[in-house]
Amino acid sequence: MDFEATLAHMERAESRVSYHVLIAPDGTRATLVRDEHVAWHAGVSSFLGREHCNAFLIGVSFAGDTRASPLTDAQIDSALEWLAPRWSLYGWTTRVMTDHRQIAPGRKDDLAPDEWTRLLTAITARFPIGT
Repeated sequence: MDFEATLAHMERAESRVSYHVLIAPDGTRATLVRDEHVAWHAGVSSFLGREHCNAFLIGVSFAGDTRASPLTDAQIDSALEWLAPRWSLYGWTTRVMTDHRQIAPGRKDDLAPDEWTRLLTAITARFPIGT
């Protein structure tokens, strides 16, 4: 789905899906749920020994199908810009960065594995340990 179609879908109550932020191919971001509120992006999930990931993870979504076309540089740059103020605020490290394949294996796989690796590499480069 493109950015506008994804926004429209998430705005419908019956979609039962939401993210904290949606990032368009041109890097435009739409905040859908404030960080301190629960977004419904993970469903049945587990991460670092905790279940119900919606309760403690912040969901970032990229518009488009990353299997059909990779994340754009603008999307990655926008994600890094969005992460920057939160990184130290929340005390994040790359250890707490994850994707749906890891928290809901076999059930969710919406970010292509190569794109997850590419994104995590960019996050690691931008936020080295200790920053």
